[in-house]
Amino acid sequence: MLFYLKKIWADKNTQYPNSREEIVSIQDAANSRGLEIIPLVQTFGHLEFVLKHEVFRDLREVDYCLGTLNPHRDGGDKLVQDMLQQIMKLHPKSTSLHIGADEVYMLGLGDESKQWLSVPGRSVHQMFLSHVIKVAKGIQESSPNLKLIMWDDMLRSMSPETIKESGLVGLVQPMLWDYSPTLDVDNTVMLMERYTSAGMLQQWAASSFKGSTTVHTCVTSTQRHVDNHLQWLKVASSLSADIELQGIALTGWQRYDHLSVLCELMPVGLPSLASCLQTLVHGGFTEEAQKKVVKTLGTVDVGDTERLSSRTSCSFAGAKLAELIVKLTSLLESTELRHFQNNMFVRGWFTPYHKQKKTVSPLIVQQIKTQAKMILDAVESQVQEVRGEMCLLYLDSTVQEWVVQHVTPVLEPLHNLLRDTETVLNEMGLCTESIS
Repeated sequence: MLFYLKKIWADKNTQYPNSREEIVSIQDAANSRGLEIIPLVQTFGHLEFVLKHEVFRDLREVDYCLGTLNPHRDGGDKLVQDMLQQIMKLHPKSTSLHIGADEVYMLGLGDESKQWLSVPGRSVHQMFLSHVIKVAKGIQESSPNLKLIMWDDMLRSMSPETIKESGLVGLVQPMLWDYSPTLDVDNTVMLMERYTSAGMLQQWAASSFKGSTTVHTCVTSTQRHVDNHLQWLKVASSLSADIELQGIALTGWQRYDHLSVLCELMPVGLPSLASCLQTLVHGGFTEEAQKKVVKTLGTVDVGDTERLSSRTSCSFAGAKLAELIVKLTSLLESTELRHFQNNMFVRGWFTPYHKQKKTVSPLIVQQIKTQAKMILDAVESQVQEVRGEMCLLYLDSTVQEWVVQHVTPVLEPLHNLLRDTETVLNEMGLCTESIS
């Protein structure tokens, strides 16, 4: 059984990357449960965590795209191989390595790439394949028995002949990703058959149990992700005998990329993960599969706050935090909060025109202020509860980031409106308690 680990590097807003001791601890925990860790190291696209630094700026394909490596610089090759060697040194028991290579945006638009492409017969496809092959051969020089996996999306528009003639076959195994609850089964099977005709018989699938919904989603929808796995089960049952499906990676996103906001936190996604795993084990989201999840975690859906809050011995680390985040998110998404500035009192008696001309009704302004403050106080109370529980599991920097990213933008318009009411009442000599 394989434990799929998407390698987490130092986060962009913290100075606390995983220590060697923490990595060893994770490995020990996995080994004790019969799991093998497969590290993932990005080697072409999604390199923002490296290329954002000034010292590596000249290794970008184009200066304004922080994610894509220039495949023509020797320094880029050395950087990638150094990272791979460092990671594998810390994972001596791993027999497989994922080299990423997905979403290589802007490839071919750099000056050196344009010069390379000016030679007749060359293409961006060949440029991509050449770099991946170089990466694969480089790491296999020191680890000849290491199995290599790569994301498949950059291969999808290539013909089987292009893939076969490149020399890629036999070096890496493609991992097809699709996180949609309405995954197109027929097209996915056809794609896998095309890879097979190119000689890539050993293939992987990739689903998701959190993330992949919207970039700012805070509460995981179990049903959405279970549906994704049900579609992948249909794909698996439709494959020809020639395709050797190696397994499925259940991905859980921390971010869409290194520079985006945080996705759902892990405690919020655990019921979805358990439900998706049991769906695969049972061949469907059967009654038995759901019973197994409920027995272990107390619920199959983190949105079921009634069942989550009434948990007894059936619990999990972060269950209280998950419950609080669901309740806070519900409040943040409420119509009363989101559309407060469109209510009849604000739109009717406290428009920009009223404030500019100073023709306002102090009675209504005070009413607006009272209502806005009541909502903000209720939200702030819940935010403090979330902060307190989150601090038990996350660094202060992560807690602060989550609040600033997911709470502050929603409350800011209401805070501004509250300050406006205070300013107007002050100017009218009707100052009440100050507003923070």
